[in-house]
Amino acid sequence: MASGEAPVREAMETSGPAVTVRNAVFRYGTKTVVKQSSVDIPAGSITALIGPNGAGKSTLLNAIAGLVQPVSGSVTVGSRNGRTYRTSYVLQETKVNPSLPVTVREVVSMGRYAGRRPLRLFNREDRRMVDEAMERTNITHLAMRHLSRLSGGERHRVLLAQGLAQDHDILLLDEPATGLDVVSIQAVRDTIRSENAHGCTVIVTTHDLAEAWDAHYVVLLAGRVVTAGPPGEVLTASQLTAAYGMGLMNVDGTHLFLDDPHHDETDRHHAHERSIHLESDPIDLHHDEHNH
Repeated sequence: MASGEAPVREAMETSGPAVTVRNAVFRYGTKTVVKQSSVDIPAGSITALIGPNGAGKSTLLNAIAGLVQPVSGSVTVGSRNGRTYRTSYVLQETKVNPSLPVTVREVVSMGRYAGRRPLRLFNREDRRMVDEAMERTNITHLAMRHLSRLSGGERHRVLLAQGLAQDHDILLLDEPATGLDVVSIQAVRDTIRSENAHGCTVIVTTHDLAEAWDAHYVVLLAGRVVTAGPPGEVLTASQLTAAYGMGLMNVDGTHLFLDDPHHDETDRHHAHERSIHLESDPIDLHHDEHNH
């Protein structure tokens, strides 16, 4: 199998949504993090969850993964032929104990343990899935490397490979391109497109408006679902202003600038901006760095 090529899956039915959210409310303790919201995430799509920090993107992703439950309302994962869609969740970062003697291949292999019967031994299919996942994320040459000795981009590709090795119909990605080098970003984007081309629904949280424009469907959150739909209907000046408020600056009527949510406000040496054109043309993302 060529690098970046996904295993062929049975095509998803598109008559019903991959995920249905109905009047869902989420709280952590006494704090409401997502007010009553409803949305349908289409099957077979690449869906981007966007919004400012604290908007509820990760909470919704965790709910789809079954890690949190709404205090009211519901989050329902769809099904096909009587079987609920299987989800695979790739976190943005996983802390690794430097003394833990675990190799890259062993970490990727852990993806095969999800949902398996107790005491079932690794078989040829398991090994094939691990090999394919590592090849697709371009980490085969790192197989015997200790995880703690990898760069951040390499480590993220390992976690992505672990998610790919798991049996899944829906791939959940939490800000997969944040803080990565150019090579790793491209590997992530290629994997997303490949997964979707072969029948997988991909749901990704992102702060990158250009990445949202590349999706089929966008859910805009700001402590609730503000709106959802195709990028051209969601990524408008009025909708983004409703979600980001004063964090969104309309510069000249044709560009919108967002404060970089990952910029450390205590670091005054750099100022980063993200811009998005308001025309219907493809969107460019700019990172402007001022002098030290």
